[in-house]
Amino acid sequence: MEKILVTGGLGFIGSHTAVALLESGFEVIIIDDLSNASKEVLTGIQTITGVLPEFHQIDLRDKEAVSQFFKAHTDLKYAIHFAASKAVGESVSDPLLYYENNLMGLINLLNPLVSKSSGVIFSSSCTVYGQADQMPITEEAPIKPAESPYGNTKQIGEEILRDTVAAHPQLSVVALRYFNPIGAHESAEIGELPIGVPQNLVPFITQTAIGMRAQLSVWGNDYPTIDGTCIRDYIHVVDLAYAHLAALKRLIQKQQKMPFEVFNVGTGKGSSVLEVIESFERVSGQKLNYRIAERRAGDVIQAYADTTRANEVLGWKAQFTLDDAMRSAWKWEQKVRG
Repeated sequence: MEKILVTGGLGFIGSHTAVALLESGFEVIIIDDLSNASKEVLTGIQTITGVLPEFHQIDLRDKEAVSQFFKAHTDLKYAIHFAASKAVGESVSDPLLYYENNLMGLINLLNPLVSKSSGVIFSSSCTVYGQADQMPITEEAPIKPAESPYGNTKQIGEEILRDTVAAHPQLSVVALRYFNPIGAHESAEIGELPIGVPQNLVPFITQTAIGMRAQLSVWGNDYPTIDGTCIRDYIHVVDLAYAHLAALKRLIQKQQKMPFEVFNVGTGKGSSVLEVIESFERVSGQKLNYRIAERRAGDVIQAYADTTRANEVLGWKAQFTLDDAMRSAWKWEQKVRG
């Protein structure tokens, strides 16, 4: 079975994808700089799968370290690239960090791969669409000026990949533009565990419910939506992991119609911030302490996916509900803080 490199493999999405790969018989090698992850995640992966994946602590910005890694792994042809900074708000306040980390890391990963027949799955984002004109968002929706530096790094990342594939046709790339990953593995052995104050909604909800945070801020309730709060397409992280698995099999089997392909990965349904809170309260039995705050810079009003292409071409479809995801996220939070 093929060896698969998973960069950022101890992070939230990377760790769940590593589990899906191992359970499907792939050999997994993980690179992570541990800037927003813990080495203990390796234990969680091993507990679920019975396999301890090979791990290397490397900052992908370190070109020499990346080069040495590939010299020691000459048979490595496939990479799933998660390693990146990912908080919209933080990117607005510290854009240079985001441009350096997200773009240099990608370039340093690509350099050793372009010389061989190889494949890359790129962790892209619905942020590339900005505030789309129509809902649901298809892959043909125009790429608008990014609402945040984070979103811009995903746009530029896709451009780098598209240009690289054009120059090196032996390289194949699938970019998965995913929407809002939430939830945790049903075992509660791995889940979302941000270092510091969470930048995403669901871990802030669970940390507020468990008592780590005094109060949750809902950023604006005057948007033109069902209840005035922003709408997103919240996808269970395990569903998302299986989308990567489906894309990888397409790469390995050389089934691509073109060397650079793009797929939306979401549920196809939008949920407002207040609906997410209601779902959490319903499945957990907890009343959440939250307040309405001012709008936050960089937030779009609504974004949810048209997933037809992923459903038909990849043969993949989201299986879990919002309640499923919130239930698993709460189970994970209780285990971590228990």
